[in-house]
Amino acid sequence: MNDPVRTVFHGFEQIPLREYAERAYLDYSMYVVLDRALPFIGDGLKPVQRRIIYAMSELGLGATSKPKKSARTVGDVIGKFHPHGDSACYEALVLMAQPFSYRYPLIEGQGNFGSPDDPKSFAAMRYTESKLTPIAEVLLGELAHGTVDWAPNFDGTLEEPTWLPARLPHLLLNGTTGIAVGMATDVPPHNLNEIVSACVRLLDDPDATVADLCEHVRGPDYPTTAEIITPAADLRAIYETGHGSVRARATFEKEGTNIVVTALPYQVSPGKVIEQIAAQMRAKKLPWLEDIRDESDHANPVRVVLVPRSNRVDAEQLMGHLFATTDLERSYRVNLNIIGLDGRPQVKDLRSLLLEWLSFRSDTVTRRLQHRLDKVERRLHLLEGLLVAFLNLDEVIRIIRTEDEPRPVLQARFGLSDDQVDYILETRLRQLARLEEMKIRGEQDELAREREQLAAVLGSKAKLRKLVKDELLADAKKFGDARRSPLVARGAAQALAETDLVASEPVTIVLSQKGWVRAAKGHDVDASTLSYREGDGLLGAVRGRSTQQVAFLDSTGRAYSTLAHGLPSARGNGEPLTGRFSPAAGASFVVMASGDADTRYTLASSAGYGFVTRFENLTSRQKAGKAMLSLPEGAQVLSPSPVGSLQSDRIVAVTSAGHLLAFPIAELPELDRGKGNKIIEIPKAKRGTERVVAVAAVPEGGSLLVHSGARTMTLSWRDLEGYLGARGSRGGLLPRGWQKVEALSVE
Repeated sequence: MNDPVRTVFHGFEQIPLREYAERAYLDYSMYVVLDRALPFIGDGLKPVQRRIIYAMSELGLGATSKPKKSARTVGDVIGKFHPHGDSACYEALVLMAQPFSYRYPLIEGQGNFGSPDDPKSFAAMRYTESKLTPIAEVLLGELAHGTVDWAPNFDGTLEEPTWLPARLPHLLLNGTTGIAVGMATDVPPHNLNEIVSACVRLLDDPDATVADLCEHVRGPDYPTTAEIITPAADLRAIYETGHGSVRARATFEKEGTNIVVTALPYQVSPGKVIEQIAAQMRAKKLPWLEDIRDESDHANPVRVVLVPRSNRVDAEQLMGHLFATTDLERSYRVNLNIIGLDGRPQVKDLRSLLLEWLSFRSDTVTRRLQHRLDKVERRLHLLEGLLVAFLNLDEVIRIIRTEDEPRPVLQARFGLSDDQVDYILETRLRQLARLEEMKIRGEQDELAREREQLAAVLGSKAKLRKLVKDELLADAKKFGDARRSPLVARGAAQALAETDLVASEPVTIVLSQKGWVRAAKGHDVDASTLSYREGDGLLGAVRGRSTQQVAFLDSTGRAYSTLAHGLPSARGNGEPLTGRFSPAAGASFVVMASGDADTRYTLASSAGYGFVTRFENLTSRQKAGKAMLSLPEGAQVLSPSPVGSLQSDRIVAVTSAGHLLAFPIAELPELDRGKGNKIIEIPKAKRGTERVVAVAAVPEGGSLLVHSGARTMTLSWRDLEGYLGARGSRGGLLPRGWQKVEALSVE
C-alpha cells in the first residue's frame, strides 16, 4: 500500500492541531496570569498600573506639579508601553484616583472622577486632569538609583521598568482584585501604620508567627468607616491560610425617631441600598418603615435616612433585618494569590508575604547603596585625576598645547586612566583656579566618608536591616494615618421571619365551594353577604390574624398552608387555591383552620375516628401538601375545632341520626398525623347511611350550639352531662325534632 501524499511547505513548521491549540492556550494563560491580572509582590501593581504611574512620572506629573489632561497620560501609556484599549487604561487610572476605591490613592484627579453612588460615572478623559499624589513617591523615589531591571517596551524603541522600587508593601496597602485563567486574587487594603509595624516586628524578630503579626495587623482597613464584624479568630485564620472572607456592616445612629445610615461597606452605593429597601417596601415586607430618603451630599457622602412608622419600632431589630437582606452588610472574599519574587503565582500567608517583601526591599536597598557606592568611587577616581592635573597644571597645559595626541601622553606621564584623562580634557579653565584645590579636597573627604558608610552598611546585615527599618518608620510617620474601618465583633445579622414583618391584624379567611380563597380585614365580617362568582358560593370562613398561617385540608385528608397576609383581599373574588397548591386529581379543598403553631385542634372524619393535633402539624411548605388525616373508605374530613385545654375540655360528636356523645378530651390521643381513635360508635348495620356530622371541643363552662336548618339549640355545660359516656360509645339521642343536625359550634 502506498503512503498517502503529504504536502510539504518549506519554511513552515507542521504540528498537530491539538498541540498547537494547547500551546497557544497555555501561552495566553501565562500572559493573563503574569502580565495582566495578578500583581507582583514587590510593588503590588499590575502592569497597566505600573505603566500609568511610570508614564506620569516621565511626563513630570509629580505631586508638586500642575496636572495635565488625563488623555495626555493615557495617550503616552498606550502609545509607548501598553498597546491596549484607551478606555480600559483610563478606567485603571480613574480607579487609582478614587478615594472611595483606593485606601491610599496614587493619583490626584481634578474633575469628575466618579462618586461612591456610581464609581463609573466619571467624565471622559478629555475633560479630566490628573497628577501623582505625594505617596506615589514611595513607588518612584528610587527609580533612578539602579534599583530595578529595565526591559524593552512592546516595539523595542524605549525601555520601561519591570517593577517599581516600592519603599512600602503597597500590595497590602491598597489591595487588588483580578481574575486570571484558572486563578484569581483578592487582596484587601490595610492600614499603613499597622503594616509597617508588622514589618518592623519581622525585622526585629524573624521567627515571629502569624499570630504575633496579627497583634499589629488587626484586619483589613477599607476606605470607609463601616464596621468590620468578622471575629478576630476568623481574621487570624485568613492571615494564616491566605484565603477566607471578611464581613463588613454599615453604621447607623438615631436622630429622634429616624435612623440615619452614616457609612456603607466598601464599594456599596447608597442608590443600590435604597433600591433594595424600597423593593421590600413595595412588596409590603417592611411594614415598620414609613419612608426612606437619600440626603447624601458633599459634606455627608453617605447619609441615608430611614423613617419608621412609629417610635415603638425597635431600631436594632429593624436594622438587623436590613443587614441580612440588603447590601448594608456585605462579605468580601480574601485570596492572597500573588506573583512572588520567583515569578510564580502562589497563595501566601501574611508572614511569608511580608518576609518575601522584606527580602525584596532589602535587595532594592542593597542595589541602591551599591549604585551610589559605584558613583561615589567613580567620582573619587575622577577627582584624584583632576587633583593630579591641578598640581601639575603647567605641564598638563604644555602637553595639551604641543602634542598632537595629548591623551596617551598624559596617561604615560601621570599614570592616569582613560576616564581621568577624558575628565581632565573636558574641564574648563576657570575650574583650575587656586580656590578649586580646596573644593576638590573637601569633596574628596566628604565622598570618602560616604564611601566608608556605604561600605559599612553593605558589609553588615544588621546595619542593612536597621536602615530598612528606619526608612519604613520614616515613611509611616510621613504617610501613615489612623484606621478607618473599626473592628467590632458582632454576630452575622439574621433576617426576621415573614410574620414578624407583618402588622398583626384580625382577618377573616373565606373559602368558596369551588376552592377560591380571600381574606377580609376584621372579625365582624359576614361571609355569606360577600359576592361570589357565578355558580359558586360560601363553603366556610375562619377567623385568624394576618401574622398567622391558614391550613387547608382537601377531600383526601392532605394538609396545605399559606400565610394569611399573603391572601388576596375580599374586595374581589379571591384566587383559586389550585394556583398555590397542587392537590391530587379529583381532590377538592373542604375545610380550613388558622392559629398559632401551638394551638391544638380536633381532627376527625365522618367515619367517627379522630385525634388532637397541634396546628403546626397542619402546615406544609410543599405545594403538594402533606398526608394528615387517614380516611376510611367513603369517609369525609370534618371541620377542625380548636381545643382550649387538654385537661378540662369535652369532646362532643354528633351523628346524622341525632346521637350525641360527650367525653373528656383527655381520652382522645394527641397525634401528629394518622387515622386516630374511635370517637363515637356507629353500628355496623348503619355505617352506610349514618355518619358523624361534626366534632367540637367545648371548654369548661362553655355552651354547645346545635344547628338544624334555621334553628339553633343551646346545650350548656350542665346539659352536656346528660350525654356523657365513654369514648367510642353510642351516646345519647337528641330530643325529637333536633335529630337532623347540620353543624356544631361553641360559645
